[in-house]
Amino acid sequence: MVYFCRRLAILVTSLSVVATATAAEPADISAVKPVWTATLGVEGRLQPTYPGSDSYWVLPYPLFRVRRAGTPERFSAPRDNFSIALFDNGYFRAGAVGRIRRERKQSDDPALNGLGDVAWAGEVGGFFDYWWTPWLRSRAEVRQGFGGHDGIVSDLTLDAVVPVLPQLTLSGGPRLTLATAAAIDPYFSINNAQSVASGLPVYFVKGGMQSVGAGLKARYWWNPSWAVHAYVEYEHLTGSVAHSPLVEQRGALDQVTFGFGTTYSFDFRQFW
Repeated sequence: MVYFCRRLAILVTSLSVVATATAAEPADISAVKPVWTATLGVEGRLQPTYPGSDSYWVLPYPLFRVRRAGTPERFSAPRDNFSIALFDNGYFRAGAVGRIRRERKQSDDPALNGLGDVAWAGEVGGFFDYWWTPWLRSRAEVRQGFGGHDGIVSDLTLDAVVPVLPQLTLSGGPRLTLATAAAIDPYFSINNAQSVASGLPVYFVKGGMQSVGAGLKARYWWNPSWAVHAYVEYEHLTGSVAHSPLVEQRGALDQVTFGFGTTYSFDFRQFW
């Protein structure tokens, strides 16, 4: 009985301490200032079945961005890949960038029969943005590939960003993609074994200009949290890529991607 009373006393004392500590915490969590704002969303894209294809399919893509709470959301073009700014003075930003490139399977399209599969590829590197005026932004990305390819890819874009209504923004401009031979070889070259299996002539690509094009995007904010967007991105394959038998005999020089998506933004609050 004495042992039981001692244990009960310890338990009561412990609960008293917890209750006192809890009472010291803020009762209203809305009084705690948010630290980060996260933007989550999903996007559907109607895009070529493979690079250089003349057939299309629809694929879903996740969207994710984070910024400091209270700061305006930064403009993002459809060609922008996931990036983290290490330097930002308001008109010039630079940092790290990354991209995941989906695998190409010969079962994706009859045109790929005999060419084998190309594995998923990762691309990591650096980027910089420069705002020439409050409505004109240029961006450059340089990425090193690994996995499906081990070459270097560079994307250069220029976008005019024009608010046409308080809740509607239009943007768009020219695009240019450069790539080394190692970056495009798995997707456009045809070796001896592939030639025999596919019936296409042997061909090996060279590095240089891969494509030129343009893009147009519209974004509409229903309220500070919810927004929708739609865009079209056009690419015209050029140089060595354009002369690949896979493109000339079974594909198309003109590549178009349509996208439509929605996003939701919310704050993270810090409780310590």
